[in-house]
Amino acid sequence: MTNTLRVATYNIHKGLSLFNGRLVIHELRDRLRALDADLVFLQEVQGLHHRGAARFKAWPEAPQYEFLADSMWKDYAYGQNAAYDHGHHGNAILSRYPIVRWDNEDVSTHRFESRGLLHCEIAVPGWDHLLHAVCVHLALLGRGRNRQLWALRERIERLVPPDAPLVVAGDFNDWREQAARHLAHPLGLHEVFELTQGGMPARSFPAMLPLLRLDRIYVRGFGVKTAQVHRGGRMSDHAALASTLVRL
Repeated sequence: MTNTLRVATYNIHKGLSLFNGRLVIHELRDRLRALDADLVFLQEVQGLHHRGAARFKAWPEAPQYEFLADSMWKDYAYGQNAAYDHGHHGNAILSRYPIVRWDNEDVSTHRFESRGLLHCEIAVPGWDHLLHAVCVHLALLGRGRNRQLWALRERIERLVPPDAPLVVAGDFNDWREQAARHLAHPLGLHEVFELTQGGMPARSFPAMLPLLRLDRIYVRGFGVKTAQVHRGGRMSDHAALASTLVRL
């Protein structure tokens, strides 16, 4: 039985460099492996992209979530959010432990910005409850983002038992920092950097010189042992976040 859980979240920018000039999915896979996380929350994951495959010789044959999972994460789930003529992309969760159920809820607020809540239930050996994991990528505009936060809160209240361990992570685009009031405080969630580094979420965007606190890892039923920001240079416009959690 393990009492610790290592988690990471990363907006991977569809496996392309900051200005889309270079394929970096192979370097991203190495970076994710180095984080050594049990559970990885990914945003902007390309499930299929015919134009990318035609443009870059090293484009993986498998969907990006399968390519990144490789042999390190035995289970994965992909929630398709945006579909277009040449492909589709969305969120993904990679897991070292079995995913027993998953669902992707469409929370798009208009047709030009497709968003979803990817919710997995995971069987961690020896734990008395399934681990609930929700990967999010919220809207750019505040009105849509607030509606999505309410949808996320309602989903958790409806489907996650109060005594079940819970991790909610991803790109919240929450530069006005409304998630604490609308989501975390009502549900008893805690952001890992708020607990470990002075009461504020981490600066994660843009990755080269982070100024905005867009990416988050919220937890319930855990203590937080460590939390780190991994900038990642030119591999994405976001930095990766990682945290080691201790089951309470």
